[in-house]
Amino acid sequence: MFTDYAKITIKSGDGGNGSKSFRREKYVASGGPDGGDGGKGGSIYFIVDQDMNTLLDFRYNKKFKAENGQNGSGNNCYGKSGEDLYIGVPKGTIIKDSKTGKVVADLSLEHQKELVLEGGRGGKGNSHFATARRQAPHFAQDGEKGLEKELILELKLLADVGLVGFPNVGKSTFLSMVTEAKPKIADYHFTTIIPNLGVVKNNYGESFVIADIPGIIEGASQGTGLGIQFLRHIERTRLLLHVIDVSGIEGRNPVEDFYTINNELKQYSPKLSTRKQIIVANKSDIMQNDELFKQLEELAKKENIELYKISAVTGEGISELMNRVTDVLKQLPKEMLVPEEERIVYTLEEDSENFTVQKEGDTYIVDGPLAQRILGRVNIEDNESLYYFQKMISKLGIEEELKKQGIKQGDTVIFVDWEFEWED
Repeated sequence: MFTDYAKITIKSGDGGNGSKSFRREKYVASGGPDGGDGGKGGSIYFIVDQDMNTLLDFRYNKKFKAENGQNGSGNNCYGKSGEDLYIGVPKGTIIKDSKTGKVVADLSLEHQKELVLEGGRGGKGNSHFATARRQAPHFAQDGEKGLEKELILELKLLADVGLVGFPNVGKSTFLSMVTEAKPKIADYHFTTIIPNLGVVKNNYGESFVIADIPGIIEGASQGTGLGIQFLRHIERTRLLLHVIDVSGIEGRNPVEDFYTINNELKQYSPKLSTRKQIIVANKSDIMQNDELFKQLEELAKKENIELYKISAVTGEGISELMNRVTDVLKQLPKEMLVPEEERIVYTLEEDSENFTVQKEGDTYIVDGPLAQRILGRVNIEDNESLYYFQKMISKLGIEEELKKQGIKQGDTVIFVDWEFEWED
């Protein structure tokens, strides 16, 4: 089964907690702090797996989680970092954020590896919080929680040339003539229900890959028929061969067909609509009259597009066309679908400085990544730790925001999940 779309959930590993520990030595009444740091949580990478051709595996396995870091311990022993998780995908896979649609990674190269989700940092042990005034800190830092994201995986075939056109115009027959691909061929609509790839050998010059994209129909860009699920496969092609039936047997108008298909391409992707095209007038061996071809010639001249008349069944005109395709490809550079500067990597830093303050009557609710990070460092049973908490909310602007919103002595504050009474 060919599968080119999947939605999965990934979660990076949590960082291990720092240790709250003190040296216990013979003849030493009160040893200093020796709590070690927690280990870093595992990150998640996507890698190109040369043995994968579809996204079928992701239909059954939709959740992936990296290993958590281990907690620190006494004697300044650091916790072990969690193992990174590597997820294999076929070459040509695009990874997107399901909520924003932004591209996370474009895996188009052999052996490519991309970091997508960083693991949580390990928490610091209490030995880090010792100062000249606070020599025995009774608190340590919790590890940061890993991130969880829902992603969309899209497989976009890596072909140099894409065959586009209405169903039953002869694309599959053409592909079988110029490559060793063996697509299903019959005289009915939508014979091709999955994209077919073939390699054009050196008979026509340098080898290149050509893809037979299932027939596009009007409304495809909105999902009609096979729709968008196959339009995505043309995005990576450098050249489009627009196959049009000029036999007249089905009563189609070649000019109308040309504009209908190009309109669908434009609606799906304005960039795709500017891709170089060559019009391929197929089924010339059974043309009922020359009128339809003449109309197509006028259109090609008007749109400044090259036109070749062929018969995919008899082979008429195919050599000339493929020689021209080879020459054109030499002039068209390959490009990454997604420039490096546009891709994103999820890190804990992206929103770690954010906090929110909401007022509900005489209660103030403080939350957000920054608030959670501060509370993770606090032992609410320890006075020195509470002093550290007061200093941090003042330093990082949380106290200022609470005062802006009118907090008074005796008001209730819910700081993440810790409730206390405000004191000026």
